[in-house]
Parts: sequence; structure tokens; C-alpha cells
Amino acid sequence: MRRTTQSMAASAARSPPAIDRHAVRLITRVSVALAAIATLSLLHLLRHASIHCFPASNPLALTISLAPFPRTSCDAASRRVVPPDRRLAKLRASPRWRRRAVSLATSAFPPLRGLGLLAASSRVLCLAAGAGHAVDALRAVGTRDATGIDLVDFPPLVRRADPHHLPFSDGAFDLVFSDDPSAISGALFAARLASEAERAVRRGGGIALAFDREIETAAVAALFKRSRVVDVKDVTLDGSQLDWLRAIHDTSNCEYF
Repeated sequence: MRRTTQSMAASAARSPPAIDRHAVRLITRVSVALAAIATLSLLHLLRHASIHCFPASNPLALTISLAPFPRTSCDAASRRVVPPDRRLAKLRASPRWRRRAVSLATSAFPPLRGLGLLAASSRVLCLAAGAGHAVDALRAVGTRDATGIDLVDFPPLVRRADPHHLPFSDGAFDLVFSDDPSAISGALFAARLASEAERAVRRGGGIALAFDREIETAAVAALFKRSRVVDVKDVTLDGSQLDWLRAIHDTSNCEYF
């Protein structure tokens, strides 16, 4: 009898209580349910991404988004790069581009022709050219040899270059031109930019730069140590009121107005 009692006690000690068995079953069921939910969620995400990124006809080809801005990371990754020529054609068709071209052709270029600084055969360097408005406008009026530079390139009209260290030989251009006032106001070293402009233009060539009216005219004129400032005029370009400095590079006569 004593042995039977001891055997039952040992068996009871080895087997877990009923409540523990129920807890283990519950934990197991919850784990299986969570794993199933996670699997279904992953499958849903994969299927949702494939709908946005891949067309039904060709699951390996990326789609082209018609939205102006990407709405998902997948949408942004699927955008194709627009060729430079096609991008330029779209810009030329925009009203702002056309207005800028008209402003340059009517307000900026005629005085330079009158001073003999701009002709069809002129070699022109455009500083702070941006997307290339001035370059395109110059070519449209017959000055084909126009080069645009900026800190960020914008093919096919603008190449990347530092205006403080122009990658051109001395006297390479007949005219250094900028219709963007940030060429002066945004320059880290305005005196260095002016010196490089004078180096890049030939003797007797011209420098024409727009600058903000808040800047003192005498301060801008004093930047050009080897040029004779012809005049500073008020010009309206595409609705913006700017001052326009025109100078002739002449090392033998450096008188300021």
C-alpha cells in the first residue's frame, strides 16, 4: 500500500497540472494565429506592391506614373528619366519660358547690340544660367555660340562649372552675360567671380550682369577692376525689376562712371 501511494505521488509530481496544460495549448494557438496573420499580411503587401509597380501584361516591366509627384516609394522608383531634348522641348512650351525669352530679346539684347558687344558671331558665356533661358534666347536671335554654366548642370544647354574658377582660357569669349541677379548676390566671393569674368572675356569684349536693386551700384561696379563700366540701367525681366550693369573689358582704361 505504501509503495502504491509513493508511486502515485511521484507520477503526480512528474505530470504538469491541468491548468498548465491549458496555458500551453492557449499559447500555442495564439502563436499559430499570429504567424498566420503575419504571413497573410506579408502576402497582401507583396501583392499590393506588385499592383503599383508592375502591369498585369508584363510583370517584369516597370510602369510610368502619370502623377506629377510620386505617391509611393515604388511609384518614385519606377519613373523613367526624361531625355534632355524632350525636357527642353517641354520647357520651351511653358508660358514662363516664352515670357523670359521675349523679355531678354526686347530688353537685354538690343542695348548690347547698340554697344557693339553682341552680334551673331559673338562667343557668349552665360553665368548662373539655371535651366538655360538666356542660352536658348541668344541662340533664338542668331547668336549660336552661347555657353551656359551653373553649379548644377542642366543638359543640353547648361554645363556644370564653378564661376570662381572658370574652365576656359583667357579671352575665350566676346561677352560674359547673366540675367540672374544671384550670380552676384549669391556668389561666395563676388570679387573672385568678377575677376574670372574679366579673365574669360577678350580685351574690348563686354560684361553684362543683372543684380538686385538693393545692392549699391558703386559696390558692384568696384568689383570690376579691369573694365570700364559703360552704364547701369533699370530693366524689367519677366516682371522682375533689376539693375543691369554693362562694362567693357579694357585694361588700358579702367575708369568707372
